[in-house]
Amino acid sequence: MTTASKIEVGTRNSAVPATLDSFRALFNELDKGNLNKLSQVYSEDIRFQDPLSAVTGLDELTRYFAGAYANVISCHFEFGDAVVQGEFAAVPWVMHLRHKRIRKGREVQVQGISHLEIRDGMVCYHRDYFDAGEMLYENLPVVGRVIRWIKDQAG
Repeated sequence: MTTASKIEVGTRNSAVPATLDSFRALFNELDKGNLNKLSQVYSEDIRFQDPLSAVTGLDELTRYFAGAYANVISCHFEFGDAVVQGEFAAVPWVMHLRHKRIRKGREVQVQGISHLEIRDGMVCYHRDYFDAGEMLYENLPVVGRVIRWIKDQAG
């Protein structure tokens, strides 16, 4: 995957490309010490959801990311080409995560996609789709072995 631009469908919204660039940059510099940068990309009334949680509002989102990043050693993303239609965008990514409590700090790679709605140059809706098992459960010592065994049996 590259840090390429986007594929546009339908009418053009001039704020979207710049907001997507800001979104990508944010997630490649975000850590527990600079969560104040969320307000540069997200609207006050942001609605955020991923397989682990759903929050509404910038304050709740900041608290959620504070918890999510509390034990992160490093995290960066490879972003693919965004598909843009009007104020909506779908951005595929691969997350490279090192977390103190996952695989003893060794890197985990997780594929996902972010569905965004951009209003007035700010992200007002963000939903991430990814396999939580790939990120968490498969990497836990005992549970991971069981889940990998189940996947092998099913496949």
